[in-house]
Amino acid sequence: MMLKRRARVICAVIGTIMAASTTGARAQCDDRYPMSCRVFGAPPPQAAPFGPQIISPQRLPEPEPLAPAEPVRPGVVARPTDPAVLSRYAGVYAGISGDPFPIPAVDLSQIDSQFLRRAVFYPTSEPPGTIVIDPASRFLYLVQDGGQAIRYGVGVGREGFGWSGIANVREKREWPDWYPPKEMIQRQPELRRHLSELQSGVGMSGGPRNPLGARALYLWQGNKDTLFRIHGTVEPWTIGSSVSSGCIRMINQDVIDLYQRTQVGAKVVVLPARVGSAQ
Repeated sequence: MMLKRRARVICAVIGTIMAASTTGARAQCDDRYPMSCRVFGAPPPQAAPFGPQIISPQRLPEPEPLAPAEPVRPGVVARPTDPAVLSRYAGVYAGISGDPFPIPAVDLSQIDSQFLRRAVFYPTSEPPGTIVIDPASRFLYLVQDGGQAIRYGVGVGREGFGWSGIANVREKREWPDWYPPKEMIQRQPELRRHLSELQSGVGMSGGPRNPLGARALYLWQGNKDTLFRIHGTVEPWTIGSSVSSGCIRMINQDVIDLYQRTQVGAKVVVLPARVGSAQ
């Protein structure tokens, strides 16, 4: 009798430890990278690795199975009018209040649904952690293990302002100041009234009205600044179009996600824009 009672006590203790361990792992996963765990973590017991699973609103919605990373036709607008699409992405693009400046929720009805963040199959020879930008399709891929990538919609340089090549992330900044080149000020003299003398020259302090948005990744080639950035935007409805002066703009919620996942020194590959792809 004493042995049976002792065995029951041991089993109860082991069960409590296992339950606490599982709960702690799930909470850590949700808090750090809301979208990564279901897509790239170990699948729950008796679940297909990439099949339909129940997710919390904070995690990234994804197609079932993972969407192929095939080119799209720029200019083809498919607004996410389906209530199911809006509901799936509401948590991903909700407002953010814990940053130095509040970030409003994204009006998803203004953005083509193909440019919303998702996990895709993306076989490539580039190592995980590499950023690949396809200006023609208006997509940015963050390469993951196993032939997968996180795909974000972006806005790219309008005709005559594009750039392609290989660079590295030299710096990452939160709510960066903006220093427009002299050539831009000459083209758009109305910018002057929004600029002031800052520590590094004439520019605009970081904040909710700054064109660089909530985060910026600075691209260098060796010891030379390319002057091109991957950054947020105060105009999320422009994602999927060719509107910038060469930089890669992202929805603020997306650039924050990319910023958290990208290491300084990461390789960035900007593919050449295909002929006839500019909008």
